[in-house]
Amino acid sequence: MLEENAEAVARVSKTFGQNGELTLNLYDSFPQDFNPSDVHHIVNHSESVFLFTSDTIWENLEEEKLTGLRGVFSLSDFRCLYQRDGETIQKFIKHLDEEMHHTYPKGFQREDVQYTTLSNDKVMLLNYTSGTTGFSKGVMLTGNNLAGNVTFGIRTELLKKGDKVLSFLPLAHAYGCAFDFLTATAVGTHVTLLGKTPSPKIIMKAFEEVKPNLIITVPLVIEKIYKNTIQPLINKKGMKWALSIPLLDGQIYAQIRKKLIDALGGRFKEIIIGGAAMNPEVEEFFHKIKFPFTIGYGMTECGPLISYAPWNEFIPTSSGKILDIMEARIYKENPEAETGEIQVRGENVMTGYYKNPEATQEVFTEDGWLRTGDLGTMDANGNIFIRGRLKTMILSSSGQNIFPEEIEAKLNNLPFILESLIIERNKKLVALVYADYESLDSLGLNQPENLKTIMDENLKNLNASVANYEKISQIQLYPTEFEKTPKRSIKRYLYNSIAVN
Repeated sequence: MLEENAEAVARVSKTFGQNGELTLNLYDSFPQDFNPSDVHHIVNHSESVFLFTSDTIWENLEEEKLTGLRGVFSLSDFRCLYQRDGETIQKFIKHLDEEMHHTYPKGFQREDVQYTTLSNDKVMLLNYTSGTTGFSKGVMLTGNNLAGNVTFGIRTELLKKGDKVLSFLPLAHAYGCAFDFLTATAVGTHVTLLGKTPSPKIIMKAFEEVKPNLIITVPLVIEKIYKNTIQPLINKKGMKWALSIPLLDGQIYAQIRKKLIDALGGRFKEIIIGGAAMNPEVEEFFHKIKFPFTIGYGMTECGPLISYAPWNEFIPTSSGKILDIMEARIYKENPEAETGEIQVRGENVMTGYYKNPEATQEVFTEDGWLRTGDLGTMDANGNIFIRGRLKTMILSSSGQNIFPEEIEAKLNNLPFILESLIIERNKKLVALVYADYESLDSLGLNQPENLKTIMDENLKNLNASVANYEKISQIQLYPTEFEKTPKRSIKRYLYNSIAVN
């Protein structure tokens, strides 16, 4: 589910006061994703006057480039980090207790809470997104868009009153905002916010302590658990032999399932995975051990949910079933084509992009359907099957459609590869690879000659598993991790220039 680039950088929420001023909240659940230029752009484009952020993020920003801000506040203790010349924010905060006592001499009471009455067709939220192929766009979400997601969560009892939730997605992320925050608040759950980058070690400890009733996550977290914990276990010689024996394999899978469930707190009814494509090998294994997970689909422009199915109704390789408050169609320019663009309309769909009528016009069809940019199919029951992104699809010299994400998923399962990116160079496919240098170091294999041998073998094995038109001409090592969106998809547009070198 969910798009992408600056979502982790910013959620812009409208404070409906007399002046209709905007307040910008920056969360640093994934601080490595924050790009100062993205933040500058979003703050200025949204015309925000107040900024709530972490001290760490503020240190990397240039206040002279944020000319519209009246004040900046720390999310750690809400002190004023910056105020515009002529403002009296710091003075006000210093005397806040006195002002509160003067205004509410009997203390702040329930009857003092006043809610603004707004029509549900009003824009309530600007959520900035660009996906993997461009710069930030402000998605205008109405009260109805948000309510569509929240009421679906309530109706389907994704969360119940008294449930516990571990929130580790950025709340600026449409996925985290809708279900870790809005739905959770609406039903009355206990939410634990993970204030650190969710490394496997940190997050597993948090699962053990919180014991959440529902886990909402992106594929990266689950894939790391599989690669670091499960894959080494099942690849052991003795274990491979045991898994080849009928009846015995079922017992072993049951034990793995129980240990995995216990490690994740032991109390959750299901894990909902979204935000990016799931590695097919990981998905297949989890189905094999009957692990309670499901894969949903959406995008920020739908606030975010488009499709979902409970884990016991989930169809393998699908991305869930279209919501009952949404419609979907597969648009094909060529009726004979196997796949087409997934297009949707319904209660969750945004009104457009803020101050960007050109992009708004481009993303909607003439008859009002939202172009998702995803290619896929849909069965008679409304289950969505995604093949790849329209903008990333490569057309082979023989006219075949190549989906780089599918090749990358296979490549990432090979030894000593953490992540990869398939690009086109001189009409040939090239794989950029970020190697698992930590594992190589631990085995004493991090030398150029060893790396070449390993990657040559990986290239051979990869090409043996793909179609002729999908074969890779070479593997090129990349020195660092690829820059990613909050949902951990690679920002492909940053690497387009590499393809033509």
